[in-house]
Amino acid sequence: MSDENNSEEITPEEITPEEITPEEITPEEITPEVISEDVSETNNLFKESKYNDNIEETSEDLSKLLDLEKQKSSQFEEKLKHVLADFQNLSKKTQSDIEHGVNSKIDEFMLDFIKIYDDFIRAKEVISESKINADGLNSILKNMELLMQKYNVTPIEALGEIFNPNFHEAISIISDPTLDDNTITKEIRKGYISHERIIRPTLVEISKKDDDKK
Repeated sequence: MSDENNSEEITPEEITPEEITPEEITPEEITPEVISEDVSETNNLFKESKYNDNIEETSEDLSKLLDLEKQKSSQFEEKLKHVLADFQNLSKKTQSDIEHGVNSKIDEFMLDFIKIYDDFIRAKEVISESKINADGLNSILKNMELLMQKYNVTPIEALGEIFNPNFHEAISIISDPTLDDNTITKEIRKGYISHERIIRPTLVEISKKDDDKK
C-alpha cells in the first residue's frame, strides 16, 4: 500500500510556491578563483570601454590636427604666392631700371652726337652760301646719318603737320587764316626719336587763324 503511494507522480499543478526554494550556497563554495574570474571580466570590460573612448578621442584629435595643418598649408601657399609675385615684380622692375639706365646713357650720348651733327649742318649752309665746294663735308654728314640710322635714331618730320606736344615744341606763332589752327609752318630745330623714345622734340612755328575780325 505504501509502495503505491510512493510511486504516485507529482504534477506541476501540485507544486506550491513555497516548495520552490533556491539552492543554498555555503560560504565554503565561494572560492577565490570565482571572485578572480568576475573581477578579471569586469576589468576587461572596463579596459575595452576605455580603449574605445581613447580611439574616439584620438580620432577627433587627429581630425582637428589635420584641419589645422590644412589651414597652415593654405596660409603658407598664399604667402609663397605673394613672395613669388613680389620677386617677379622686383625682377621686372630691376630689369626695367637697368634698361632705363642704359637707354638714358645712350640717349645722352646721341644728344651730344646730334649737337655735333647740327654744327656740321650749319657749317654746310654757310659753305653753300659762300659757293665753296662742300663735297668733303657732305661725305662726313652722310656717314653721321648712317650711324644714326644704325642705332635707330630717326628725325621727326613736322613741316605741315598739326602740332603735337609729344613731338613738337612751339616757340613761334604766326597768323594765317588759310591754315588750320596749330599747323606747323616752319621747323626751327629738328627733333629726333630713338627706339620710339623722344630724345629731342622739334622746335616749330605754328599758325593761328585771325579771330580779331569777328
